Amino acid sequence: MLTRIDLRGKDPAASDPVLPRAALDVEAALDAVRPLCEAVRHRGAEAVRELTLQFDRVDLATAQVEPAALDQALAELDPDVRAALEEAARRARVVHEAQRRDDVTVNVADGATVTERWVPVGRVGLYAPGGLVAYPSSVVMNVVPAQVAGVASIALASPPQVDGLPHPAIRAACALLGVDEVYAVGGAQAVAMFAYGTADCPRVDLVTGPGNVYVAAAKRLLKGVVGIDSEAGPTEIAILADDSADPSHVAADLVAQAEHDANASCLLVTDSPDLLAAVDAQLGRQMAATKHRERVEAALSQQSAAVLVDDLDQGLAVVDEWAPEHLEVITRDARERAARVRNAGAVFVGPYAPVSLGDYLAGSNHVLPTGGTARHSGGLSVQSFLRAVHVVDYSREALAEVAPHIDALGRAEDLVAHVAAVRARVPQEPR
Repeated sequence: MLTRIDLRGKDPAASDPVLPRAALDVEAALDAVRPLCEAVRHRGAEAVRELTLQFDRVDLATAQVEPAALDQALAELDPDVRAALEEAARRARVVHEAQRRDDVTVNVADGATVTERWVPVGRVGLYAPGGLVAYPSSVVMNVVPAQVAGVASIALASPPQVDGLPHPAIRAACALLGVDEVYAVGGAQAVAMFAYGTADCPRVDLVTGPGNVYVAAAKRLLKGVVGIDSEAGPTEIAILADDSADPSHVAADLVAQAEHDANASCLLVTDSPDLLAAVDAQLGRQMAATKHRERVEAALSQQSAAVLVDDLDQGLAVVDEWAPEHLEVITRDARERAARVRNAGAVFVGPYAPVSLGDYLAGSNHVLPTGGTARHSGGLSVQSFLRAVHVVDYSREALAEVAPHIDALGRAEDLVAHVAAVRARVPQEPR
């Protein structure tokens, strides 16, 4: 079922070009979203309404959702789903509260201090997908760290359904978490609405949340006008496994990730040919029974693979090179090996920590870097909503102590006014 790639005897550093990954052509999508964003910039709410009618076939009198519609969705939510969302939020809050940093003051010298303050952004716009699948869990993952960070104003946008409102589960999750500013807007126009502001929606400082390629393209285009978390692409999973792994578990996790999107990438890396054969057999059985078979088959056949390596050290190097969004380590020494991972959005250790756990109830955040960006970026966290502000407090004596060094550096850089600004306060002593 899975395409086989044999990397035995090869340098892991050269593996990335041969490993499959979904294409996310944000550059091409920029041409499509640029006029949409410009329309929202110049015509505001009117353009948002026109674009929503064009793409979602919904004519909105106003983009903002009435609070009563949020409360009604929560009242009508399946009690089991409500209980699951409440527990997901509780666990996420426990983890994210531990991320909150205290201000730190450093005494550089007598009379000289630098304080690093952590200040939340004033207002954020959160995006929750609602096209192919609605993700109330993504509402939890975006809202909780923003709230823990202390963001004062939180708005959320999600595409309208045929009734002109975001998916009921999205609305219910917002109500459950106390978010009452919700907009029935999707795609690039939602990002532009947040970035520029409209008569319906004041502009925000930061936009976070996953979306399709057009959402990613709008984020790239408007980065600088507004802060962004990342350009999240199609989901991906790598599984590093040895012959101790249960092939039915491995196959189930590959199918689960492929269920998200026909563009999902799934990679199995192992030193066991027998495991590969057993997983293939399991995939045949499990795919025949899965609900979203067409989607799963497309993902597993197009940009997914089974990779055979010499040993698990080479396997670890291969997955580090691929830098997956999600990495499962299912080996005899899973904890030790997972501790050596450098490049992954999130790492799941052993047979009882599937990615599905992280998607919902682990307490970790499921908004994670994709497309190899885990080499340099991490997932959404409380820090995503905070800014570090350095506060410099020097006495006259402390400034005088370093003034000669400022003299030297200012002259070296030919910035004589810099030197003069210091010497206006602490004149140079005559020699």
